[in-house]
Parts: sequence; structure tokens; C-alpha cells
Amino acid sequence: MNPTLADRRQRPLTIPQMLLERASKAPSSSLFRWGEVSRDSQAMVEAAAGAGGMLRRAGIERGQTVALMSSNRPELLDLILGCAWIGAVAVPVNTASRGEQLRHVLENSQATLVVAEADQLPHLAAVAPDVLRTAWVIGVPAPDLQAPFKVLPMPEPGAGVEPVDAAPAETAAILYTSGTTGVSKGVLCPQGQFYWWAVNMSDQLGLGPEDVLYTCLPLFHTNALNAFMQAVECGGEYVLGPRFSASRFWSDAASAGATVTYLLGAMVGILAGKDPGPRETDHKIRLALSPATPARLVEPFRDRFGVLLLDGYGSTETNSVIGSTPDQWRPGYIGKVRPGFSIRVVDSDGVPVPAGVPGELLIRSDQPHAMATGYHAMAEATTKAWQDLWFHSGDRVVIDEDGWVRFVDRIKDVIRRRGENISSVEVEQVLRQHPAIQDAAVYAVDSELGEDEVMAALILREPIDFTELCDFCGPRLASFAIPRFLRVVDQLPQTENGKVRKQVLKAAGREAAQWDREVAIPRQTAAAAAR
Repeated sequence: MNPTLADRRQRPLTIPQMLLERASKAPSSSLFRWGEVSRDSQAMVEAAAGAGGMLRRAGIERGQTVALMSSNRPELLDLILGCAWIGAVAVPVNTASRGEQLRHVLENSQATLVVAEADQLPHLAAVAPDVLRTAWVIGVPAPDLQAPFKVLPMPEPGAGVEPVDAAPAETAAILYTSGTTGVSKGVLCPQGQFYWWAVNMSDQLGLGPEDVLYTCLPLFHTNALNAFMQAVECGGEYVLGPRFSASRFWSDAASAGATVTYLLGAMVGILAGKDPGPRETDHKIRLALSPATPARLVEPFRDRFGVLLLDGYGSTETNSVIGSTPDQWRPGYIGKVRPGFSIRVVDSDGVPVPAGVPGELLIRSDQPHAMATGYHAMAEATTKAWQDLWFHSGDRVVIDEDGWVRFVDRIKDVIRRRGENISSVEVEQVLRQHPAIQDAAVYAVDSELGEDEVMAALILREPIDFTELCDFCGPRLASFAIPRFLRVVDQLPQTENGKVRKQVLKAAGREAAQWDREVAIPRQTAAAAAR
């Protein structure tokens, strides 16, 4: 084990302690950049203390929740850190949340104060629960805004306060899941979890003081938030960019001086699918943490852009559990179990399965407070997820004899057809190999027989003959896994962090299909015979 990691495992720090330790070691070292805003380590301590003081003067006490609904900007980061500074709980809200989903987050979190950009206020006003009394606005609200809460300009930070003596087990943030398969759950993230994310990822990626960590992912998700903690831990610099744009990504990263960046599988596919541009190799990036990257893209991406894509596994509830490193990586695999964690792969009865057999991933940690403590105000969901004192991930994986782990599918996305289990991910991978298909989402729809049928939504590069596509799948998939229903779409509905919202596609049902294999094939065969 890396000696630094072994030493750091002795004592988890809180977020304020991390900031103070960094400032004591290198107060003038650059830590944060956003546009023209630049701060060294000491300035970040002052920003966190100032935001904490501002919240305290507004009556926010230790343990109270503060909802935050903003795009990437310094105020959002400051308030998250400020909450941790005074022992309050930050609730970053997905800026795409609307209607009942937004209402659920606000009601479940019980936040009395929300800080939001001006354009988010109408959405908040439409669903605000009674407990929400005040909104601080970043920007200028519309003059005709009617809101059931008091709307005030965000105060100036003013004088800072001393940090509370928080424990690593205390909740620092509630991060809501994307709700792709049901109601969003508020993950209770303790202070110590952010510390271990920083330590574990710095070790996995080999980060150091010379690194510039660039992200354009949203701060209301764990990926971008923990990248900041990694910069604090490794002594490097964190650059927060605007929302992902394929046409602008490489120039933004080059301007940031990035050496490490953070991508999602969907972003990799988009970048790889663009025509070559003048600045796509005009950068210093050596690697990207890139979960869920298709195996077929890893080598071509490195050859074209000069960036090594490292996969890994770590959900909002867990930590950096499984991962590849710059010295050990294998396309198509998540990686190996990281120090400080234990995993099991089990069947539906909770019994461990042999190597090479798919099963649900269960996780434990021996790092104190490295994982979430449950779901906020959802005791039943918490008990179900942490049964037997193992976290049940809901993900199907395969672990090989040599310890390498491969992701198969979300259990809820497994399709059961003709008595067989079908991985939607594996079918999607085959469909994307066809030169006419840019992207695909595979999901279950009801059949006439009361079981699942396989349906695929396709984004095309060029027109395609559906029969020819099924012929293409024939030697690459079991016959029962070839999609029966096919549908062409302009885009796939996605969450802010790039996950396909399959429930939206499922809701349209098989009635949205433009092709049914069980009808089309006999007709085509008959036509061919007539000729």
C-alpha cells in the first residue's frame, strides 16, 4: 500500500480540518479557480468561514439543512463549505429538478432556507412546502415573481466565524440520487466521507501538488464536489468549469492548464464522435477519471487525444471502492478492489457466487465514516440498502479469478425474457458497434405473455434497415437478447450527470416502436420468397 495512504488511514478529518491543514502547510498555494476568480488556500479558508458566518447570522444552527440550487459558481462551493464549517447540512439541488421531484427534495430535506439563482425561483415558488420560509437570490429575480416565501438578495459574507468542533460522523451534505428508477433518495454524507474520497482518489489517480484538476460536472453531484476535496488533499489546484460542451471542452481544459479531468461515459462518446479539432491535443491532461466508458473507446481515445481513461466504481453512498490506476487498467473493467474496502458478489438469496458469475455487488469499508450513513427520513430504504451490515448496491458485476471486476448492469435494468436474464448494457454495447448507430438505450417493455420484451431506442448517424441490424446482432448476441422492438429518437432523455432516464422511455411503451421483429421478419421472408 502507498505509505501516504497508510499514514492517512489513521485519522479521518472533517471538511474544516482539511481546509485548515492545507492552509497551514501552503497558505499561498493556488487552490481554486472559476473564470476570473482565483483563490489560494488561505483565501478558501476565509471564504468558508465567511459563508459560515453569513449562515449563522441568518439563524442557521448546527444540524439544520440549507437547500442550494445553482449552476457551477463560487457562491455554491462557498455555501457547501460554509455549512460544514458551522455544522449545518448542505443540500445541493439538481438545477434540472422540477415539479413533484423538486417538491419531494424540499419536503424531504426540511430546509427552511434556500439559496438559488434567480432563474430557479419560479420553479421553487411553484412547489415550495410550508417549511421553506426564505430564499436568498443570486442575481436579480423577475419583477412579477409571486412566491410563498420571502425573497432576499444573498447577503455579503461579512466577518468569518470559528469552525465548530464537528466529528467525522456528522452529516455534511444530503445529496439526492437522480431518481432514474423511483423517488429520489437523500444520501446522508458524513464529513469523514469527503475526507476519504479525497485520500482514496488522490492515491488511485496518483495526484500531487503539481496537478490541476479540471471539472465541468455539476457541483450538486458527488463527482465534482469530491474533485475539490482531492485538490485540497493532494496540494493541487481545482478549476471549476461551465457546463459540458463538446465543442468547447478541450479549449476550456487547455486554458485551465488541466492535468487531470473528470468525464462520464456519455461524454467520452460525444467527444470521440466529433470531427477532429485544432485544440483537442493542445492540452496537458494525462488522465481522466471516466466511469462507465465503453471498452471500445479507451484505446482510440488515448491514441487520438493523448488522455488515459481510468474507470472506477464509487456511488454517492459509498466511496472509491473499485478502481483502475495509471499502472493497472483494463478496458471493459472497473478495476480491482481498493485498499480499505471489502466486496461480495451474491445471488438473489444473498449467497456468494463463484468467480465469473454475475451477481449483486455488496460493499463494506474499514475506513471510519467513509460511507454514507443512510437515506434522510427514509428508514425503510436505509434498512433495505444496508441489510446484513453490507451496502447492497443494486448493481450486477462479475469478479474474475484474478480480482478484476466488470460491471454488467443495474439489477433494475436486467430484462427477463423467455426465462433468461438479459443485460441491457451488453445489448447496448453490441448495438453501438454498428456503424450507423451513434447511441442506444435498451430497456424492458411488457409482452403479450406477461413477461419482458427487449426494446431499444436508437440515435442514428445514418438511415438503417432494421432487419439488417438484427442480422448484425445475430452472431454477437444470444437470439433471446436481440431487441424485438426498435425506435429511432433524436436524443435520449438524460439526468444532469449523463444517466439515461429509462423510465421515460419505458413510459412510452412498445407503442412508440417503429419496428417489431416478430412481425417484420415473417413479412420480409414472405416477400423474399415471392421474388
